[in-house]
Amino acid sequence: MKKPKFSLRQQKETFVEIVIKTDQETLAAWAIDCTERVLPYFEEEYPEDDRPRNAIETLQTWINTGVFRMAVIRKASLAAHAAARDVGEDNAARSAARSAGQAVATAHVPTHSIGAAIYALQAIHRATDSSDAGAAVAKERDWQYQRLLKLLDKSMM
Repeated sequence: MKKPKFSLRQQKETFVEIVIKTDQETLAAWAIDCTERVLPYFEEEYPEDDRPRNAIETLQTWINTGVFRMAVIRKASLAAHAAARDVGEDNAARSAARSAGQAVATAHVPTHSIGAAIYALQAIHRATDSSDAGAAVAKERDWQYQRLLKLLDKSMM
């Protein structure tokens, strides 16, 4: 049975609507959370390749220190995307590496956090049996949505 096409449709307030009212550090933390949930797909297949993990660590360093160096952020993002290209085939590991590349780019452009979330959803879709893929993606999308709302609430305190 062929998997249904990957879709981002949802009934709730969209991620974009929430992102507009969310500060950059909160979006960065959310991007890390989304990516962390799928990064094992990459790390289990490529345990010696630390480029996606380094991207997440680079973003966490920016959150912790507030020190922004475009060259460092760009290098980490491009390295994670290179790791994804090195995977070759379109699978969960590749999507997880792309999620990391988008996540670290959130330090530069806040809306890259959406890319991290979307690639994480793609990783779930690609890692799940075709009969369960839609439900798995919907469950993860709901987790992402709830997590962002929770982080948003924390940032407003």
